[in-house]
Amino acid sequence: MPRLAPALPGHMSGGLAACLLSLTLALPTAQAEDAPLFSADGYRQAQYRSPTPPSADHATTLDTPALQALLKREPQTRLVDVYRRTFLNGQFVADEQHRNLPGSLWLANVGTGTLEPQWQAYLEQNLARLTDGDARRPLVFYCRSDCWMSWNAIRRAHALGYASLYWYRDGIDAWEQAGLPLQDAQPQPLK
Repeated sequence: MPRLAPALPGHMSGGLAACLLSLTLALPTAQAEDAPLFSADGYRQAQYRSPTPPSADHATTLDTPALQALLKREPQTRLVDVYRRTFLNGQFVADEQHRNLPGSLWLANVGTGTLEPQWQAYLEQNLARLTDGDARRPLVFYCRSDCWMSWNAIRRAHALGYASLYWYRDGIDAWEQAGLPLQDAQPQPLK
């Protein structure tokens, strides 16, 4: 018969062991339920891969045909992929292959709910470089479908003064489903 619970030290009485086991099993669930989905300043900070709203404040939501039309009409448009990537000991860890839309700049981790100062600087520096300092240059943020990372990144770009913002809400998944090419991607290094 499979073991359903971890073994407890033999010197514990049955009642004490059962009580400790029930407390241990209950804690993570209670903590997860108590974690707010949004920070006090309105950024999504939990359950990033879940259904997103139909639009993001301060941005125009695009589907695949609308994104293709924008790229044709305004070739100076810049694509910004904000998909997550593990970052340890000062470097990104390639824990899975990632592909994104051709011509994109991958700014990993800038869509999390709370940005540490190094990630905020990473976002600011790369957006300034990507737009040549022109806050009116069109920026399209995306991730995957049902991903709040790009929604958060748009809020941050708006707070930085960028005025021509677009949200490719269904992101990489929609692009791929349309049969359009993807490119192998590496995140922009954190300097």
